[in-house]
Amino acid sequence: MQRLDLYIGRTVITAIFMVLLVIVGLDAVSAFIDEAEDVSASYTFTEVGIYVLLTLPGRFYEFMPYAALVGCLAGLGQLASASELIVMRGAGVSIGRLVFMVMKSALVVALIGVLLGEYVAPKAEQLAQSRRAMALNPGEGVAGRYGIWNREGDSFLHFNALKSDDVVFGVTVLQFDDRRRMQSALRARSATYEGDHWMLEQAVKTDFGSWETAQTRHKTLRWDTGITPELLAMEVVSPDRLTVIDLYRYSRYLQQQGLDADDFELALWRKLLQPLAIAGLVLVAIAFIFGPLRDGTMGLRIFTGVLVGIVFQISQDLLGPASMVFGFSPLYAALIPILVCIAAGMLLLSRPR
Repeated sequence: MQRLDLYIGRTVITAIFMVLLVIVGLDAVSAFIDEAEDVSASYTFTEVGIYVLLTLPGRFYEFMPYAALVGCLAGLGQLASASELIVMRGAGVSIGRLVFMVMKSALVVALIGVLLGEYVAPKAEQLAQSRRAMALNPGEGVAGRYGIWNREGDSFLHFNALKSDDVVFGVTVLQFDDRRRMQSALRARSATYEGDHWMLEQAVKTDFGSWETAQTRHKTLRWDTGITPELLAMEVVSPDRLTVIDLYRYSRYLQQQGLDADDFELALWRKLLQPLAIAGLVLVAIAFIFGPLRDGTMGLRIFTGVLVGIVFQISQDLLGPASMVFGFSPLYAALIPILVCIAAGMLLLSRPR
């Protein structure tokens, strides 16, 4: 029985990773073509290639559930086409036992996804976005198309690019009073974090009075703020690329600042529930193989897997914004599609054959 476990596990995992390579490869090529539109003297094709390579771990993590679905359909479909599943059933292996064997393979895939999503993708994504921002906006320009916006009390902050060694470039601080009138604008070429404060370099501060403005220049200027490089790094990376701990901390920080944190809470629940999502989609794949797709062709199985994956993604994309509009918990938005998959899989498996 152990040899049978290894055989099914190897077949399913190989199929999943073959599908994953194809999906991520196509997505990476598409991303390279999109980024090529922004090629310039500073943002070269080499920089575009490095950017796409650094985002690959995040792409692998993102497509894990869909690759698990299509890969299980392909791997189990291959066994079904060769009548190997019929032989296993004839030898006394129950459907429950086969489901357990495949689920162990799905657990391995989910574990690899967790490791990528928590330890590899966030750092790689941060480096990719920082390099891209620096290349797209190499000068000291302020508050342009690219960069990071943040808010602290009545101050609105913009940073052109964040480096991994606690240095930011192109700093803008716009200070408003309680009536939303601008009091001052502070611009600096760069800033270095020194433990409990930032040291601005080549700073220019403009104070706005009732009838005049006053401008002062500083070679270096201390800037005390609660903004840290860790918080800025979370702004550089999209919520679905952050670690669970970072999502939790940053959502609490946004709530303390009176800002909307729904995106980060939704991403938090999706990351926590991704192993369950993989299990639910794999259960649907198993149910299809033992049910309506038992005698289908490989093309039909792959098409069905892609269709189910699209429906699953659309349901997540609809329920996420709906939770923000109608005010129900992001947990439900992340959990409902998974529960539907699990219920559908169990229903199909329980039908008489």
